[in-house]
Amino acid sequence: MRLLHTADWHLGRLFHNLSLLDDQRQVLNQLIEIIDRERVDAVLIAGDIFDRSVPPSAAVTLLDDVLQALCEVRKLPVIMISGNHDGAERLRFGARHLRQAGLHILTDLTAFATPVTLDIAGVEVDVFGIPYADPEHVRSQFNVDVRDFDGAHRYLVEQVEEQRHSTRPCILMSHCFVDGGSASDSERPLTLGGAESVAWEPMQGFDYVALGHLHGPQYRGGEHIRYSGSLLKYSFSEATQRKGVTLVDIDAGGVTHIQQVPLVPSREVRVLEGELDALIAQGRTDAQAEDYLLVRLTDRHAILDPMGKLREIYPNVLHLEKPGMLDSRGQQQLDRERFRFDALDMFSDFFTQTSGEAMSDEQASAMAALITRLQRDEAQE
Repeated sequence: MRLLHTADWHLGRLFHNLSLLDDQRQVLNQLIEIIDRERVDAVLIAGDIFDRSVPPSAAVTLLDDVLQALCEVRKLPVIMISGNHDGAERLRFGARHLRQAGLHILTDLTAFATPVTLDIAGVEVDVFGIPYADPEHVRSQFNVDVRDFDGAHRYLVEQVEEQRHSTRPCILMSHCFVDGGSASDSERPLTLGGAESVAWEPMQGFDYVALGHLHGPQYRGGEHIRYSGSLLKYSFSEATQRKGVTLVDIDAGGVTHIQQVPLVPSREVRVLEGELDALIAQGRTDAQAEDYLLVRLTDRHAILDPMGKLREIYPNVLHLEKPGMLDSRGQQQLDRERFRFDALDMFSDFFTQTSGEAMSDEQASAMAALITRLQRDEAQE
């Protein structure tokens, strides 16, 4: 049996206010070509199918087109879980009826310990899906004393372990931040003011673990505990990553082969650095001048309309930095760190400036809980 593991599609994503829907359609067509060429038997999508809980209609239509191509035309089973960007209730609309078409949408935390059993070419494999859930949700749903993401995830994994078939291979799907994973700027933090990572050790015993959330292809604790990575580069911090999907061969004895297959975008995401005149001269012979670009100008003198001049050669310059105009590298780094502040950091800074003293641990914990609750309520709305 050959499985394709993918995640973090983020359909409907905006990149510096530019819609990526056409880019996503192009790369999803590649995904379907890989499925045909590699004779894939089933598809696993490990969360963040959409970029926000209420996606634009064009993103919903694109997902519908892809699922029709997979489930109706090719008769392939597709198993997906919800991620922290998805609206779980909306995503699972019609899930009970769609099972008959081979589409399994696992977003209901009350049913996480019930597997989807794939039976293909005489091989049976159980697939368990743990949708994204914060500790508060797990604590209230199951009346268990879990206080952080690791505790909540351990509890869910242990429940799955108890339901495993004694002889069939078992696959776990989860949308989480595994401890030690390499993150990028485009991943929304799972929590404020607390630990969001989970340990890989409780998942070690599964034949394969299909993870979602981190956008860079990577594995933790073993090659079988793996992030496939996102479809596209969704921030300039991902410029050096190679995007793709993961093929997993499995038989009655377990996983026999794992392979990462690259995806080639219609436009790359790149960072260019240099003086304006040199970059413009370089761009005249650049075959990829239409890539999405962050440009860092090293000129130390003032330039009139540098963005306009750059876009005459590079039409998709999305962000411009001028480190050469700053007094020092230290000031540049300070400014970047300020831009990375999250909501709790900003409130903490405001509190210190207005009161003259830092927040206590109790105050910081209360504010983090309040911000998390407000963000959750906003997502549900």
